[in-house]
Amino acid sequence: MKIDIKLPACEGHGLCAQTAPGIYELDDEGYVRLVVDEITPDLEAAAEAGARVCPVAALAVRR
Repeated sequence: MKIDIKLPACEGHGLCAQTAPGIYELDDEGYVRLVVDEITPDLEAAAEAGARVCPVAALAVRR
């Protein structure tokens, strides 16, 4: 599983980081970035949940 981040779409709402703090965080400029290098099977549900709550669809799950 991969997470695609569309940075131009990110508005820094932070819902992804609130939903899945072990996977997403906001950088110093307020944009989303991944905390982990790889989405392992035990993190997949959280990664999907974090992507799903993004109000501007800046995150996409790719299998």
